[in-house]
Formats: sequence, structure tokens, C-alpha cells
Amino acid sequence: MVAPVRPHFVLFGSSIVQLSFSHGGWGSHLADIYSRKADISLRGYYGWNSRRALHVLNQVFPKDAATQPSLVIVYFGGNDSMGPHSSGLGPHVPLDEYVENMRKILKHIQGLSERTRIIVLSCPPVNEEIVRANTSTIFSELVRTNELCQSYSEACIKLCKELDIKVVDLFTALQKRDDWKKVCFTDGIHLAAEGSKIVVKEILRVLKEADWEPCLHWKSIPTEFSEDSPYDLVAADGKTTLNPSEWTFYREIQWD
Repeated sequence: MVAPVRPHFVLFGSSIVQLSFSHGGWGSHLADIYSRKADISLRGYYGWNSRRALHVLNQVFPKDAATQPSLVIVYFGGNDSMGPHSSGLGPHVPLDEYVENMRKILKHIQGLSERTRIIVLSCPPVNEEIVRANTSTIFSELVRTNELCQSYSEACIKLCKELDIKVVDLFTALQKRDDWKKVCFTDGIHLAAEGSKIVVKEILRVLKEADWEPCLHWKSIPTEFSEDSPYDLVAADGKTTLNPSEWTFYREIQWD
């Protein structure tokens, strides 16, 4: 543990979480936005579904931990929503089971602490044409369709409303761009930089609008060690120093 203790955010999910620090990903944007404000931990697992998540839930989020996360961002559904394989193997999870698995995951996280907040990301769309083109002899009966993605997204959103948990409708959010099929993905499934920007915008919107105490929006969290210092760079007047603790000019996007 590194002191002083900051709010702790955990990103928990499958490959869209694991890769969120790659390709200008949404996790890396959040880490930058919350630098000197909150610590962000990545718990993403390529290829995982909600079944596998349940197996490690107590290890990732032990209820007897000395401190609990302030925020958990959860994403499972893309792999669950794949079409079933004839062998019975593979990541597919029937819709009803997926909902119950997510219910257990979210209930567990809700039980960590009264101050632990949750944001769920629903299943995003895919570029079916690219997915089909990328299918090779490595994979067998790889089925990803937007019809399936939408059904799992809608079921996830319905569950979150039932549990009074904040949810980002990624299936709809990504498709608000006319060119979403071309710019939002690296491979038709995983998020490219433009897709990740949409995710960040939606997460920040939820954090800004949520009636949470304390507020977890980045502008509401104090910046660590932000006091003026004679050791800062000297200003043009040669007499004062410039405090850089709140500088954001280097960011491509000035996030709200």
C-alpha cells in the first residue's frame, strides 16, 4: 500500500477491459484523467465470460479486505453473447444464465461496502463484416452478431435498472457515430481509440450526474499535493512560481 490513500477504482471484465490500456484505450484515458486523484487497477481477462468471473469473484473482491474500492466498472457480455458451439465448449452463456451471473457479480460488489459504487458497461455492437473476414482456421464456428449483442445489452441494462446500478448503454452509444463500423474497432470487436473515447465520455457523464456522496467525478476529487511550492517552475516575472498540479493542456481532449 502506498500512502496517502486515494480513492481506488477497479476495472473488472473481459478483453475490452484487459485491452483498455492499449490502442489509446478508455482505461488509459481514465488513468490520465484521475492522475493524482484516484488509483485505477486493471482486472481484465481476455476471452472470459460471466461464468469464469464468478469463479474468481471472491479472490478479486474479498469481502474481508482492509479497504474496499470506491468504484468498480464492470463489463461482461461480449463473449457470453457469442453463438453456442456444437461441442458445448467455448464462451457462450445462455441469456438467462448470463443475467443471473451478472446479478451475483453485482450483488457481491454491492456488498463490499456502503461506499462502493458500480458502473456497468453493456455489450457493445460489432462490425460483423470484419469479424467474418478475420475468422480463420484458428477458430471453429465463431458466431458474433449484433442481434445477439443487442439482446445481451438490453438484458444487462434491464438488470441494472432493477438493482438501481448505473449502466452505460454501449450498444447504443457507439452507434451514434455514423462511421462507427469503421472507426470504433481494431478488429471489429475490440475498441480502437475512437471507440474508447466514447466509453470515457459516457463514464464521465455518469460520474458527473450520479447523486453519490462523495462525488467521484474527477473535478470533484482533490488533487494530491496541489499546494503552491517555491520548487515549482519560476514564472516569467522572475518572482513567483507556476503550480502545475491542475494542468491539462497536454490532453488531446479536455474532458468534462
